[in-house]
Amino acid sequence: MMMNMVQAINSALAMEMERDPSVVILGEDVGVDGGVFRLTDGLLEKFGEARVIDTPLAEAGIAGMAIGMALNGLRPVAEAQFMGFSYLTLNQMINHAARMRNRTRGKMTVPMVLRMPYGAGVKALEHHSESTEVLYAQIPGLKVVFPSTPLEAKGLLTSAIRDPDPVIFLEPTRSYRMLKEEVPDGEYLVPLGKARTVQEGDDVTVVGWGAMIPLIQRAVADLQASVEIIDLRTISPMDSETVVASVERTGRAVVVHEAPRSFGPGAEIASRIYEGAILKLEAPVERVTAPDITVPLPKGEDHYYVNEQMIRDGIERTLRF
Repeated sequence: MMMNMVQAINSALAMEMERDPSVVILGEDVGVDGGVFRLTDGLLEKFGEARVIDTPLAEAGIAGMAIGMALNGLRPVAEAQFMGFSYLTLNQMINHAARMRNRTRGKMTVPMVLRMPYGAGVKALEHHSESTEVLYAQIPGLKVVFPSTPLEAKGLLTSAIRDPDPVIFLEPTRSYRMLKEEVPDGEYLVPLGKARTVQEGDDVTVVGWGAMIPLIQRAVADLQASVEIIDLRTISPMDSETVVASVERTGRAVVVHEAPRSFGPGAEIASRIYEGAILKLEAPVERVTAPDITVPLPKGEDHYYVNEQMIRDGIERTLRF
């Protein structure tokens, strides 16, 4: 049936809770209110308060509870209301969730998901528009996942819930209700760590994820060039092989992300392209990103957020080189 991303995520949660009684949901307002964006709407009524748990406003406590649950046989899906609120979970996620497999030499794992909306584009308040995925992606033991469409959201979240290790699941706020597409009512999985080729092309490879994918598609629609678009899906683990193979063929690469430019994911992707395809490159790797500033308040957001013209300009600079 036709679903937006909110409905697709809700469908994935409901299906996994029906399939596996060890799956539980916890977070601020996830129960009675159905979540701040209504992603967990109806789940409390269906599965009860023992499995859909409203927590205090304490992100460190939410992460700590989820880790304890995961170590004792449950599969918790914890929610941080916004990425900017999730920084309080970093101690728990870095020092415990990410390390437990190594700490116990594989005897214990932490099968949990920490999901949260991320990114700008909706003119939200301070701390509600962060795109700081590198804080998590740099940590060994954490997987960092981005859905770009409703179909991708259902498949990736289902795989994340079933994964034996902790997954950071970053949902693009801008895309929650932006588009609808056909999503299976039944089980649907997308493997973690495997990029997808959204559109094939011969002249330049454009790499993005999350909210950037629909933006890239619109940006290249009227370009007089053959553009290959790759949705990375996860930045940890990163599917370098798909990206490098594409760039070896096209000879040019553009990376698009809404995280700040310096030390952003684009720098790592560019490095892997140079390591794997430098002799095939016909131009330097171009990065189209947000600037190195704090996300501005709503009046300034249009001057900050990556837009279609910026993407077109980046592609054209690469093609002209």
